[in-house]
Amino acid sequence: MTSRPGIDIPDARGRTGLDQAGRDLTGNPDVTVLDVELLAAAWHVLRRTTYDFRRSDGTVSREQRETYDRGDGATVLLYDVERETVLLTRQFRYPVYVNGHPDGMLVETAAGLLDGDDPAAAIRREASEELGVVIGELEPVFAVWTSPGSVTERVHCFAAPYTAASRVGPGGGLPDDGEDIAAVELPFAHAVKQIETGEIADAKTIMLLQWAALRGPFRQAAPAAR
Repeated sequence: MTSRPGIDIPDARGRTGLDQAGRDLTGNPDVTVLDVELLAAAWHVLRRTTYDFRRSDGTVSREQRETYDRGDGATVLLYDVERETVLLTRQFRYPVYVNGHPDGMLVETAAGLLDGDDPAAAIRREASEELGVVIGELEPVFAVWTSPGSVTERVHCFAAPYTAASRVGPGGGLPDDGEDIAAVELPFAHAVKQIETGEIADAKTIMLLQWAALRGPFRQAAPAAR
């Protein structure tokens, strides 16, 4: 049998057994995983899984799904309550550019993959690299799957205060990773308005801005009872 990188011999990142993910799942008795094929293993991993699914009417259907595994990520909404601002990033994103975004320059909350760190440590690292911000207090907000039909990534979403004093580094991201990231400081009300205009179109950023308005640092006082 021919050896394949990522399966029985190490791939470029030293990984083996990439075709084993999901074979031992037992949490759903209506799902039986039959086969996992490794389709691609460059930086991230593309798999095709075949499984039997017992439907609500009792019939069993055989399904195939492709999953893109890039690891889990973390993101943070940085906010300044006194000045009523948020600190975001702006960078080129080729996938949105090729799918209809005018120039691919997306405004987002600082974010990145965990790369072996716990979510809190990972987002502290990313905020420092991308925006030069040292985070103090860090509030977990929620963890979400943003594209559950095909992408396995779960994004751990945080919020944290910042001030001018906490911006101690140059930011900009890591040039060796192809990053060229600009800081974008906006009045919170203006950032929310940009959701309506489409200037902010990133899902995690929209969710965190809406959380900040409804339940977070910029929530309005509850109306008085009549």
